[in-house]
Amino acid sequence: MRRSFIEVAADSHFPIQNLPYGVFRPRQGGSPRIGVAIGEYVLDLSVLDEAGLFDATSVGGKKIFHQPSLNRFMALGRPVWREVREQIQRLLDAAEPTLRDDAALRSKAFFRQHEVEMLLPAEIGDYTDFYASKDHATNVGIMFRGKENALMPNWTHLPVGYHGRSSSIVLSGTDVRRPLGQMKPGDAVAPVFGPCRQLDFELEMACLIGPGNEQGKPIAVERAEDHIFGLVLLNDWSARDIQAWEYQPLGPFLAKNFATSISPWVVTLEALEPFRVSGPKQDPAPLPYLRTTAPGSFDIQLEVYLKGEKMEEPQRITRSNFRYLYWSMAQQIAHHTIGGCNLRTGDLLASGTISGPEKESRGCLLELAWRGLEPLQMNNGEQRVWLEDGDELTITGWCQGDGYRVGFGEVTGKILPALAWPE
Repeated sequence: MRRSFIEVAADSHFPIQNLPYGVFRPRQGGSPRIGVAIGEYVLDLSVLDEAGLFDATSVGGKKIFHQPSLNRFMALGRPVWREVREQIQRLLDAAEPTLRDDAALRSKAFFRQHEVEMLLPAEIGDYTDFYASKDHATNVGIMFRGKENALMPNWTHLPVGYHGRSSSIVLSGTDVRRPLGQMKPGDAVAPVFGPCRQLDFELEMACLIGPGNEQGKPIAVERAEDHIFGLVLLNDWSARDIQAWEYQPLGPFLAKNFATSISPWVVTLEALEPFRVSGPKQDPAPLPYLRTTAPGSFDIQLEVYLKGEKMEEPQRITRSNFRYLYWSMAQQIAHHTIGGCNLRTGDLLASGTISGPEKESRGCLLELAWRGLEPLQMNNGEQRVWLEDGDELTITGWCQGDGYRVGFGEVTGKILPALAWPE
């Protein structure tokens, strides 16, 4: 197994087999720049660039890593990404002396992770959220329409999705304020206004688009993954009661646009490749433009933890897996562009809630507490049906290799009370 001269614990999310990209700023000062995570450290790629350790031609010129976002690098495409990743792995290899034996270079190039401030990894122009988990869609359908009509007629024929709001995408660690809006309780004759009463999380993942496509020129499903730079964890916070009143006939609006949280480290498809698996069997067979025989998913273990203000330790409330998604990322991209839509570098495409077949693998409180009928029992005696003020929600995920993990770190957010609003 390949090893780095940087010591990395077996349960670390960031061994030499991973090397996720992120944007950071040293806490002691300095401009934002691009780095990769290795163990407990961040390797500053701008320092390696200045030292002449990258081919300036292949990476689009000097200063490609002196950027406040990954967009310029993501636009260069998979051959460049692969070459850069291989060079970083060589430089970090335990047998390679270039960086290992240069104390002066190492002192400039490495930061402890607690010594840096992580920033949003990309300038996100557009954000799309899919509804790609059959178990999730079925559970929600049963709750609202009954078993006979759980899935809408179109669901097994196309990846259902909607366009979200990119301006309210925030980095892990950002507090989330409970939204205000209109709600209509079941026994009310008219809507009421106030703080959301049914605040939820959604366990999701998302891909960042590298090179886009020209308007009017769809991306073929076989080539769709060439447009994916990497994946992040995502929590699409959801105001269920606001959504129930507003969503017909056009879909989510205020219920989703107040906050979406993502993790700071972007894990590349090259790092995930050893963990590639097939998703669920698709029946009926998709139409030809969505049809693919290649395995299109990854064995990514996902966990969600909740910590209330009165709880001493976070409690795991669900455990799921990315491989449960019915529609693959490639199929989502092919469908997204088939009508002529042009994806652009930095666009974010989210999976939708990732639920599995067991109760313990459900990806949101709506399912876990079954619309309030089965409250979650917390270890300190409390119960949860919906998120309460002060609750901190953490999503984490990783692929388990032989003696190492390829992980995503975590995405976390704490619920703040709604703003006071005059009656």
